[in-house]
Amino acid sequence: MENLHDKRKIYQKSQLIESEIKANPIEQFRDWYIDASENPLISEANAMSVSTVEEDGCPRTRMVLLKQYTYEGFIFYTNYQSKKGMAIERTHKACLHFFWPSLERQVIIKAEVERIAENLSDGYFHSRPKGSQLGAVVSPQSQEIPDRNFLEDKLLVLEKDFENSEVPRPENWGGYIAKPYEIEFWQGRPNRLHDRIIYSLKDLDWEIARLAP
Repeated sequence: MENLHDKRKIYQKSQLIESEIKANPIEQFRDWYIDASENPLISEANAMSVSTVEEDGCPRTRMVLLKQYTYEGFIFYTNYQSKKGMAIERTHKACLHFFWPSLERQVIIKAEVERIAENLSDGYFHSRPKGSQLGAVVSPQSQEIPDRNFLEDKLLVLEKDFENSEVPRPENWGGYIAKPYEIEFWQGRPNRLHDRIIYSLKDLDWEIARLAP
């Protein structure tokens, strides 16, 4: 048993004040994402957690990679029959979370989620390395498998089958776009008086408020 009571850090690298933020949260995210992507201590600025709700009512969280963001939303790719895919198909909602500890920042995004157009999923799938394409075909994501050899043997077969041909995108694999209706920006501050600015979508406009830390 380890006592973690004294594991503390002083947050003092930046601030988040209303007079300096963007009116649109996607533009605010862009500024923060650029800071994160240019920080040498952050290896994958586009790494984000995606939380969905299981049928038993318990949330499940996993890390994925953000592949694109626009004014409409945040795009990532997965197996539609995975646990996250099945939860999204059932609820059409997810919570995205970015944590950039080197900047003492995090972003929390509540969103409605839907599939992107098939031609967009096709385009991204065929831009991936061939090994990644084959991996998407090989893996029955989230399903129970007998052992590691099940995957390795299947991969060997597919490598031969598609040695000289294009790998077709599996119908159960593609992209989702998470369309935000609430985005919170968190900036660490001294004495645990952190800055929390939240954008909430009301009709077509974003309302901005400050939350207590």
